[in-house]
Amino acid sequence: MSYLSKRIKGPAPMNLDVGALKQQYPDLINLSIGDTDFTTDGRIIDAAFEDAKKGHTHYGPPQGDPELITAVQQAWREDYGLDIPREEILISASSCLGMGLLMLTLIDPGDEVLVLSPFFSVYRSQVELAGGVCVEVETLEEDGWAVREEALEKAVTPRAKAIILDNPSNPTGAVYSRASLTAIARVAERHDLLVLADEIYTKYLFRGSFIPFCSLPGMRERTVTLNSFSKNFMMTGWRVGVIIAPEEIRRAVQDVNAGMIYSAPSVSQRAALKALQLRDEMEKLYISTYQERVYYAAECIKSIPFMRLSPVQGTFYIFPDITLSGLDDRAFCRELISQAHVLALPGADFGKAGEGHIRIACTVPKAQLGEAFRRIAQMRF
Repeated sequence: MSYLSKRIKGPAPMNLDVGALKQQYPDLINLSIGDTDFTTDGRIIDAAFEDAKKGHTHYGPPQGDPELITAVQQAWREDYGLDIPREEILISASSCLGMGLLMLTLIDPGDEVLVLSPFFSVYRSQVELAGGVCVEVETLEEDGWAVREEALEKAVTPRAKAIILDNPSNPTGAVYSRASLTAIARVAERHDLLVLADEIYTKYLFRGSFIPFCSLPGMRERTVTLNSFSKNFMMTGWRVGVIIAPEEIRRAVQDVNAGMIYSAPSVSQRAALKALQLRDEMEKLYISTYQERVYYAAECIKSIPFMRLSPVQGTFYIFPDITLSGLDDRAFCRELISQAHVLALPGADFGKAGEGHIRIACTVPKAQLGEAFRRIAQMRF
């Protein structure tokens, strides 16, 4: 007899034992993981350490550290001109947990959640673990991975409850224009849908300024924003994020959170407080390096005949098309390991629209990126 619940049974993404692969290929270059390779800025670590010694090692208020909530308000006011009431802010133990909490709070069995494909692969399991149905709305590379309004409209049924928007996008690196965001807003308004805006790469825009979805006319009351300190501040291991939601939803999510973790880690929240104070410096010190790497990777791909890449807009990912290799994306990733000793993720892990692509994370130094693409260029099929 299997003791596993039916909720967790289903196709799994490509399962890679990185430790075993490194033993097999000591020169393995890992371009699969979306983790910043910089250690958190020392000033953030030192501030958290000092606050820990002062006593910030206990349970904190379930809604979040009051000083951090104030700092979030100030940052949104200064960066986006938006006044966010304290009652609409919840500090979460990562935005990934935040999305899981939202699914448990909002989704009843059979409710449909629309995701724009390709999408962050965890969304499907989060929706399904809550008893919901994940509905893929395919986007096209020829459109810059922007969703077509008619495609989104067609996907809506009476059971649809929410749309997940990942902007800038993991895995494609696409950034939604105001026109694209407005199209999503129109569909949400017509069908009374909630938009769950996963906005964690807000500093990784290579041109233009970031547009929070909740800033669009009429969208404040039907948007839940998830933000994180992981990528913008090189703080993936600290596990701290922010949920901004209408007060009724924030209170309900907080109640669910109380039964799972109670509150985000106190020391991590103090680190986040310092990070917000340094946010402009963080962008200058670190984000520009990732932009250089992404542009460098794009140049490398131009000389590889079996890879094709659309213009990159943001994040530290690239999502090249590999169909000219004659292999599907999973087979290509296997060959990538065996021939080039390079690890990347197949596009199919990110939804049907990702098939024929691979996701490469530019989270290694430029010299390693160059070596990876040198090896890739030598692959034979």
